[in-house]
Formats: sequence, C-alpha cells, structure tokens
Amino acid sequence: MLSGTSRRILHQSARRFPTVVNRSLSSSTTTGDYTVVDHEYDAVVVGAGGSGLRAAMGLSEAGFKTACVTKLFPTRSHTVAAQGGINAALGNMSEDDWRWHMYDTVKGSDWLGDQDAIHYMCREAPKAVLELEEFGMPFSRTEDGKIYQRAFGGQSLEFGKGGQAHRCAAAADRTGHAMLHTLYGRSLAFDTTYFIEYFALDLLMSEEGECVGVMAMNMEDGTIHRIKAKNTVLATGGYGRAYFSCTSAHTCTGDGNAMAMRKGLSNQDNEFVQFHPTGIYGAGCLMTEGCRGEGGILRNSEGERFMERYAPTAKDLASRDVVSRAMTMEIREGRGVGPKQDHIYL
Repeated sequence: MLSGTSRRILHQSARRFPTVVNRSLSSSTTTGDYTVVDHEYDAVVVGAGGSGLRAAMGLSEAGFKTACVTKLFPTRSHTVAAQGGINAALGNMSEDDWRWHMYDTVKGSDWLGDQDAIHYMCREAPKAVLELEEFGMPFSRTEDGKIYQRAFGGQSLEFGKGGQAHRCAAAADRTGHAMLHTLYGRSLAFDTTYFIEYFALDLLMSEEGECVGVMAMNMEDGTIHRIKAKNTVLATGGYGRAYFSCTSAHTCTGDGNAMAMRKGLSNQDNEFVQFHPTGIYGAGCLMTEGCRGEGGILRNSEGERFMERYAPTAKDLASRDVVSRAMTMEIREGRGVGPKQDHIYL
C-alpha cells in the first residue's frame, strides 16, 4: 500500500506530465493551436462524487478498463457537503421494513416518482449502507455498537400508521464528508485512471447517434483530451446554481445535463429540484434536517410552532416540500421574523 507521501509524489508527477496516463492507449496530435490527446477505454465515468466513484470502482472490479474524469479533486465533489444521513431500513433503532421506506418515498414524491427505481433503491439501501461500513465509513454508533439512525423528515413506520421512523444512518452531522473520503480511499485500491481537474466539454457521438466517449480539457495546461469509450456514465451532480440563491457549491452547474441536451439526448424530470427548508439566513449555508430530527422546532414571529397546523402528525419532520411551503405561507401571511419579516426561526 502506498504511503501518503508516495501518493502525493505520484499525484504531483501526474500533474507535471498530464499526458502520461496509466494503461491508456494514448496518442498526441496538434490541431491548429491545440494539442489533442487521444485515449481509449472500455468505460469512462464523468464525475467523482459518491455515485461517480462507486460507478468507477464497480466497473474496474468487473474487469473494464475505466477512466474517471472530474473537474475537481474527488474529495471536493459536492457529496462532501451532505450533512444529515442516508435513509435505509436497517432496523437498528426499532423494527423497520424496506416496504415502509418505499411507501414513504412514493408518498413523499406526491406519487410522481419512478416507482420501479424507488422499489430498487429502498430494497437495496441496507446493503449499500453496510457496504460503506465495510469500506470503513465511520458511522455514529448506538450504545450497543450498531449504526446510529436518527429521525428524518417524511419517514414513518407501518405505512404511515406507526409514527416517526428512526431510519437515517448518520455520521454525526457530516455524513457526506465521511462517505466521500471513505469512497475515495477505497477507490485507490482499484485500477482506475483518474483525470483530475479535467473539465468535460462535450459528449462524443457516432454517426448513428451513439455516445462513444467524452471530450475534456486539462485545466492546468489547456490540452484537449479525446477519451473514446464503449460505455459512458454521467455522474455530474445537480444544477442548483441555476438559481439565484441555493446551498449548492458554485461547481453544481449541471454540466452532464447540458452535454446530453446539446447532443439531443433527453433529460428526465428537470423540474424536480429539491428545496431544502432550513439554512442560515443571509449566509446561504445549509442547516441539516438532522437539526429537526434531533428535536429542533420551527417557530414564527408569534413564537408559535406552526408546523402543527400544516402537518399534525409529522410536524417539523414532514417531507421537505411540505415544510418549505408551510414556511412560505407563514412569511406571506406576515408571520415571518427579522426586520424584513422574510424568514423563520429554527
């Protein structure tokens, strides 16, 4: 196993000689003022957040010669900013069932969600969390050593009839940070070539309209890299920065969505951008739902716990769209707080 110092030296040498990439069939040509470097792989993954790293690991493990292109160093991907936790029916705090989790997810989507995808996600979630634990993710623990699970919004037991579920597996209030660093450390065990700080520019398409790779730019020296691959995975994250105010990093610009659209490929459900109810007013910093899961209460200018009126059972742990709408209604009806009466106390 490489020491930290050895890894740093390898990373630095890779930056000094950006066209030298392990196991890549590469060749360099000059087109006008641009140096174009060609590479060939079985699969290329664009993005190195949680899903991108796991996809690259899985492809390499299955024997595919894999490249992973990322405009950021992997541990700076936005997965690192996730706070609250991962819903999975492990049953560590009380009896639980993935079917109850599926019910909550379908209901929370106002029955608009893809139920086949929801079925698969909820059924496989416990295995995915245990896999992360095996990779070394430092989950918070109960007194008897099990993974700690906190209460989270929109989660119930017995198909909504059994009260609040404690289903959210957490690593304190920095679950994403723990997950991304764990996945990156684990990914180094696989034979994947990482193009770090390479900006994916466009998909490469064949005359038949099939995607055959990506074009990327090395942001250090401006060279263009044409990465040809039989399989292309887009794991480029969301596009929260399309909005004036959001808690996403400035890197969340929907690059993958845009690349697909430019090539005439469809995007699904673009309107489903999630609005998180709580953040620090004026700073744009997220405040995790775990604040409410651990007992936090929303109050208006009159000191009233107003969520009891909008969601009598779930109260402050209703699903995020319900809480966001309720807060907006309170502000519109003049019960906001602050000099401009434009926010709510938590």
